[in-house]
Amino acid sequence: MKARVLFLCTGNSARSQMAEGWLRHLAGDRFEVFSAGTHPVGLNSGSVEAMAEVGIDIAGHRSKHVSEFLTQPFDYVITVCDRAKESCPTWPGPTHLLHWSFDDPAAVTDSDEAHRQLFRRVRDEILGQIKGFLAQEAKSLVSGPC
Repeated sequence: MKARVLFLCTGNSARSQMAEGWLRHLAGDRFEVFSAGTHPVGLNSGSVEAMAEVGIDIAGHRSKHVSEFLTQPFDYVITVCDRAKESCPTWPGPTHLLHWSFDDPAAVTDSDEAHRQLFRRVRDEILGQIKGFLAQEAKSLVSGPC
């Protein structure tokens, strides 16, 4: 059975969408991956562009409200912004709650190039966290019960 992971942020427009894309791309065969927001605002085109640069297509993603998932069990709920952590709801069943804080590239209104650079930086920071998560998950499988 695949582990279920939900990435949660405020707008479900950038950080949680990129995290969902990365985990599906790197280990989608091991996880059911979802993302949602406490106040969804729609998928940000900067997220789509930044992920496309590394060969991951998230253009078909949609921004979802966390209420769509409240009755579903998750093995991991990972908040990717401080505001979502503060208002994270409770989940049925045993759930590992993790928090990864990233800057919000969707909130910045700098020049186009500065904005793209911020999306790239956050995209790459998320990749680092996903790789660490996968390494930890692999360790727990190896050291877990037989």
